[in-house]
Amino acid sequence: MPPLRNVVETTRTVTTPDGAALRVHARGPEDAPLTVVLAHGWTLTADTWRSQATALVSGRLGLPCGAVRVISWEQRGHGGSTLGGHPLSVDLLGEDLAHVIDASAPSGPVVLGGHSMGGMTIMALAAARPGFVAERVAGVALVSTSAGHLDTGLPGHPLRARVAAACRRGLMDTLVRFPERAERLRAVVPPRLALHRAAVGRLLFGPGADPLWVRDCAELVHATPADVIGAFYPALMAHDKIWRLRALREVPVSILSGTADRLTPVRHARALARALPGARLEVLPGRGHMLPLEAADVVGDHLARLCREAADGSEHR
Repeated sequence: MPPLRNVVETTRTVTTPDGAALRVHARGPEDAPLTVVLAHGWTLTADTWRSQATALVSGRLGLPCGAVRVISWEQRGHGGSTLGGHPLSVDLLGEDLAHVIDASAPSGPVVLGGHSMGGMTIMALAAARPGFVAERVAGVALVSTSAGHLDTGLPGHPLRARVAAACRRGLMDTLVRFPERAERLRAVVPPRLALHRAAVGRLLFGPGADPLWVRDCAELVHATPADVIGAFYPALMAHDKIWRLRALREVPVSILSGTADRLTPVRHARALARALPGARLEVLPGRGHMLPLEAADVVGDHLARLCREAADGSEHR
């Protein structure tokens, strides 16, 4: 394989108007004609996309060396990013994505990839800035995510689901109100314990998942502050963009979901596919919520295909 051209790996800070300091990672040639921007999910970090970022810039996915630059960042409050001063909402995360792109990829086509809350972030950007999508966005990958209706505690849901949702709301409120106590309790059950990993594996992965994936994910979740976990929960439950996705109908979209996903079950992917009738939907049997880890090659292939389509479209313009 020929050496990569003008490759740099950098980390910088992008500051939002409300004072959030977002840690942004860039990998690949600075003069690449296409930029891939990857948004991670709730309680995770940009490291979720490590496999895809490496594959995209290395040429392993069939893209020419030097063709792609990859940008990933830590969502506010996660990893090395601070919370800022505004009340949390998915719409605010969409604004953060716009700031990251403006600062890190101010020109040229972009392919956006979002896992879970990261996919919601992309939908928020598309709803708020359809003109930007039309002008700059050449493709979108929505992975294990939802356009809304995640709150099963609302009237109309079965009693069992409403009771479970009430328990989750109470737990998340406790994390926000008593973060120091929550952290002391979390310290008693660290990720190295089999019980902890078993719980993470059951919630976030399909059966038979590689224990190394489960371990990595458990450590990422455990590193996210308790009050941040709790504070984001109402924002995710309030997210509703199913009727505001028109801008994404005009660009190539891939939707991926696992049949064993407990957080954003397949019905959410199918709802997205109905709202975006031109999108490609791939449902992965037996896979859970953490598709960037559990189905890294499949997710990478979809991103690579979007990149190739973006390059072909640029050549024909």
